[in-house]
Amino acid sequence: MQNDNSLTGQQTSRTGRRIARRATAAAAVLVLAALGVAPAVAQQPVGAPGARHSDTAHGRGTLLGITPVADLDRADVARFLAAGGMDTGTVRHGLRAYRLTYRTVTPQGAPTTATGLLALPKGGPHRLDLVSDTHGTMAHRDYAPSVGEDFGRFAPYLHASAGRAVAAPDYLGLGKGPGRHPYMDTKSSVTATVDMLRAARTAARRLDRPLTGDVYASGFSQGGQVAMALGKALGNGVDRHFTLRALAPVSGPYDIEHAEMPALFDGRVNDTSAVFYISYYLTAQSRLHPLYKDPSEAFSKPYAAIVDDLFDTGHTEEEIIPALPATLKELLTDDYYRRLQHPTGGLLDAARAQDGNCAWKPQVPVRLYSSSGDTDVPIANARHCAADLAARGVEAPVVDQGGADHNTTYMKSGPQIVRWFDAVAARR
Repeated sequence: MQNDNSLTGQQTSRTGRRIARRATAAAAVLVLAALGVAPAVAQQPVGAPGARHSDTAHGRGTLLGITPVADLDRADVARFLAAGGMDTGTVRHGLRAYRLTYRTVTPQGAPTTATGLLALPKGGPHRLDLVSDTHGTMAHRDYAPSVGEDFGRFAPYLHASAGRAVAAPDYLGLGKGPGRHPYMDTKSSVTATVDMLRAARTAARRLDRPLTGDVYASGFSQGGQVAMALGKALGNGVDRHFTLRALAPVSGPYDIEHAEMPALFDGRVNDTSAVFYISYYLTAQSRLHPLYKDPSEAFSKPYAAIVDDLFDTGHTEEEIIPALPATLKELLTDDYYRRLQHPTGGLLDAARAQDGNCAWKPQVPVRLYSSSGDTDVPIANARHCAADLAARGVEAPVVDQGGADHNTTYMKSGPQIVRWFDAVAARR
């Protein structure tokens, strides 16, 4: 299903989530500094130089507020990352982090606002290269990077402590943004990400850490798919202020139709994650595509009456998963169970709207990180992506982290990506 819509995201099994939270609990206190500081509103004129006219019609990327959310020294960052089991060898600096509020658009193109995390290193060069980091599946809005002090902060803190600025969008409907999250809608995730880059450019300048314009794109799970689509947008010149330099997504659902969706039914995706992801995906995509007229067409009783409300961005995974059945057979009607295995109409349109983001020719180095042990987003997604790129003359190695599960795949890949970004930057 696309980024987070299909079946990506952080590992959502109860056991995996609880382990991740216990691992970070001891370090969470480290990121409480500066919470609650009133935002300093910074307005950027609509129609700012360098943006396309169509992008600025609603003031897209206009920075509305900067709220400090964390102030950590180098040792604090190292302890936070180590608590999650991450290699801390690339930690060189402390960091300051801020919640940005900015203007963007809905999937239908109407004006709205969104939030995201900007992390800046304490040290390094005055002008900073920028990492775009896009996160995995999150059901509760407070798990988003600019609000939650958990998994969503690992990647931003990792890259910022290595000496780069990091722009990590919350996406629409998560963090402090209004409305519901259009899960796995790649197009709106990309517009929110591009507009976060624009807001970050303004904020970094106001914080006296201006950006160079060079962008290194990464993302995990749903965010791996978003990172590929963002790379394509940047490569096509979506904003002349930003130049893509390298692309390193992790465990993205790049091929919902031919890799991720089939894996839901053949055992490659574990049952708990399959039920969680497809419930999230169908309820979100039904607001964008004609998937069903009533939830009872897709979901069995009693789940048809509750599933949409479970994904209102106010419920946690720990609340959602026990309320759902153990298998897709129990979750779905017999008809919809068969239809998902051979999608047509709106189901096929929804999947294909998210697919195809590897079908382009990047002019920058690309690495795809995954693991053969991932039972949330099987490695077939990365291999299909690599094949699409190879068909266009681009060699994109698939870095297989072996038997690692979904979250551990990122924990192993993140420091490797930092070092690879360092090597790419050094060759420039």
